[in-house]
Amino acid sequence: MKIEVFEMERMQSTWENVVEFDLSESGVLPVSLRELSEMGFDLEWALDTPLTYSQSNGTPELRGALAQIYPGTTIENFEVTNGTSEANYLVPLSLLREGDGFALEVPNYMQLWGVPRSMGAEVSTFQLLQESNWEPDWAEFEQAVNPKTRLVYVSNPNNPTGSVLSTSAMERIVRRCEKMDAYLLADEVYLGAEIDGPRTPSFWGMSDRVIVTSGLSKAFGIPGVRIGWIVGPKDLVRECWTQHDSVTICPNKLSDAVARIAVQKENRERLYERGRALLQRNRQIFAEWVAGLGEGFSYISPEAGAMAFLKYSSPTPSLEIVDRIRNRTGNSPRSRGLPAHLDRWGANLSRGRPAPYRRRAWLTRISHRVSSRGRRGDVPSGVLDPRGAERVLAVRRAPRGETTPLGAVHRRSQQEAGEICGFYLILRSELRTPPSRSGCPERQRPSDPQR
Repeated sequence: MKIEVFEMERMQSTWENVVEFDLSESGVLPVSLRELSEMGFDLEWALDTPLTYSQSNGTPELRGALAQIYPGTTIENFEVTNGTSEANYLVPLSLLREGDGFALEVPNYMQLWGVPRSMGAEVSTFQLLQESNWEPDWAEFEQAVNPKTRLVYVSNPNNPTGSVLSTSAMERIVRRCEKMDAYLLADEVYLGAEIDGPRTPSFWGMSDRVIVTSGLSKAFGIPGVRIGWIVGPKDLVRECWTQHDSVTICPNKLSDAVARIAVQKENRERLYERGRALLQRNRQIFAEWVAGLGEGFSYISPEAGAMAFLKYSSPTPSLEIVDRIRNRTGNSPRSRGLPAHLDRWGANLSRGRPAPYRRRAWLTRISHRVSSRGRRGDVPSGVLDPRGAERVLAVRRAPRGETTPLGAVHRRSQQEAGEICGFYLILRSELRTPPSRSGCPERQRPSDPQR
């Protein structure tokens, strides 16, 4: 089995800690250990506990706490993993064989584009349609989910659109999976990150063919501990455990302890409300910023998650746009010696909370490079003129050109599957400058244009 390069993740991991502005992160400002200690995490215990291996499939205490979230489950329905990404990896690794069909919802986080292909599965896609408020193209869905299909993947709330499937859409998806005897893998890592509306219902319990993955990275705001989980039929979970033994063995012991605190009902709701407050405030800032970009940009306001997917009216390939935005000369930003860059996790200016004017100032600087005013034909000159480019990262990949940076353009293209097609603009919680890192020279902080 040879897994192809996960192009979106490689682009992001290459540049996210190097660029001056990172618009690609899809989570809210993470909490600190001090904040978690206020919720009951024992820092003194953490300082004194031996750093042994933890229970490989998650401690019974953590799995028992998770069982309180998902009705009808016991600890045997859970496998605790190193982040939701490992959970998403273990499911197809356990289920798919060469020649099986795999159906993938797009636009999406494209981790499960390459993994099934590496196992010899035949990958089909079905679109979410912007003109239908990001509901599926049902004709494509029924074609993609057919008698050969072994596994179907959706993310709900969706990454990158921030949309939430209607109850009727969820029911239709489940019925089709049952009819085709396929499993449904529902990535629900953004459940709990609703900005205004009610809590997104889980797919869990809708069918015995449903598998749910989730974790602490997004709605909880705790990505650094790398805790995710699988909840599913017991026999499938046992098979995932078998695969897990040969991949990462076990979660981190301290991370398991953090998770036991975070998923408790009172703390879970507290973390969700914290994220909601951040998202509500910053969505308004984001909306004002997009309105100021001029013609050629549009989006549907997201229902959940720290991201929005903008449509832009240019035929220019997105990779070309992103490269020019990221680096005005085409050289590597690292080799050019970037000023102090902004890390993906938010702000650490004056106790970690930048004033609103500073967040707007950063967006204003980007606007000068992205604005559609002064267009040349149908190409936004602010984006494409190399003399006006700025170092900004924000790239996501999807198959067959369904999406492009600054938006989702739902037109078919002749691009090969896996080529660059999309990128996020993020409803970021905060922005911060990171501490200096080993091997990363100190850089001068960029001047604030509003000072």
